Amino acid sequence: MFNLDDYISIVGENEISELRLISEKLRGKSIVNINSTSIGGGVAEILNRMVPLLKDMGVNVRWECIKGGEKFFIITKKFHNALHGKKEQLSKEDFELYLDTVRDNVLSLSLDADILFIHDPQPAALVLERNKYKNRWIWRCHIDLSQRDENLWNFLKPMIEQYDASVFSAPSFTQGLLHRQMLIPPSIDPLSDKNKELPRQTIDEVLSRFKIDAERPIVTQISRFDYLKDPVGVIEAYKLVKQYVNCQLVLAGGSADDDPEGVKVLAEVRQKAGEDPDIHILCLPPTSHIEINALQRASTVILQKSLKEGFGLTVSEALWKGKPVIASSVGGIPLQITHKYSGILTHSIEGTAHWLKQLLQNPEYAKKLGDNGREQVRNNFLLTRHLREYMLLFLSLDHPNETLIYF
Repeated sequence: MFNLDDYISIVGENEISELRLISEKLRGKSIVNINSTSIGGGVAEILNRMVPLLKDMGVNVRWECIKGGEKFFIITKKFHNALHGKKEQLSKEDFELYLDTVRDNVLSLSLDADILFIHDPQPAALVLERNKYKNRWIWRCHIDLSQRDENLWNFLKPMIEQYDASVFSAPSFTQGLLHRQMLIPPSIDPLSDKNKELPRQTIDEVLSRFKIDAERPIVTQISRFDYLKDPVGVIEAYKLVKQYVNCQLVLAGGSADDDPEGVKVLAEVRQKAGEDPDIHILCLPPTSHIEINALQRASTVILQKSLKEGFGLTVSEALWKGKPVIASSVGGIPLQITHKYSGILTHSIEGTAHWLKQLLQNPEYAKKLGDNGREQVRNNFLLTRHLREYMLLFLSLDHPNETLIYF
């Protein structure tokens, strides 16, 4: 059972009281979130926790997912990659299939709510139906658009500008749009199975199950098996460090329903790892939250060597556990890590290996980074802050021309 009062011990009673006060202003309004999958990925994880908490506060909120076949999700995966700057071949037929699939979802979705909160490109074209309804529409983009493919953006932009507002995770992600743009970073839930405190026995059981040696340093990356997470680059960095430190590498993750590339990437990762018994490649079900939590808590250093990143919630998850994190300086990761204070930012395989060696050989400095990182997350990236900003966003839609709003 989800209960907002459970968070008082973490963020304080005043913040919880403020959330309940704001939620009262939303009484009488209905809100529907729509994305592409209920399992796998950061968006689904956030909504799985946020929607029940909003309901606990009395907000009339629902969450629905669009449906599509294999071809649709192959195309929208290309959209995802291209918006991150990767070269993809997209044909006229791809665009037509995308539009036809989204239109096919119209009758099965609740588009008559007071506020439609649409997440990412997959369901973005639903806004083409908005003239049939008298309501407000928000597009929430979790992707770094700073190097987006122009051809694809020219296709999407006219749709996006039909929304009342857009929400981005970082200033560099925003675009030249005709409507208001909001900056709201995502968040983690400190009480979820993936982030709550675990007894040492549980951690040891997970390590034993996966045959990971608890007595030697453990280097971990938790991510979907995705080219943009660069798991092959992680193995290369590990091999450079292995010459000096007798460490182990854990690559743990899975796939999402809307990501058809995962199987291919996983095969390439296994080939790169070869016969090294100290490389543990774990393809986990999407419900393996306790296992991921335990692996992070058992780790000596945690990596996030993404080539591109929307925000990178796995960074906040690792920092919350007081772990030293080495991550690529891409997307929303620099918002979470202050270099050499709350973690380490790198730009290459060699840089990642250099800092990994340093932290493995200097545990006092590694602990200091971990302690600072946990406070960074406590102050900026917990779910309670996210709830407050989303509710204020919903309320602001009734005041489109005001720069200062009094509630």
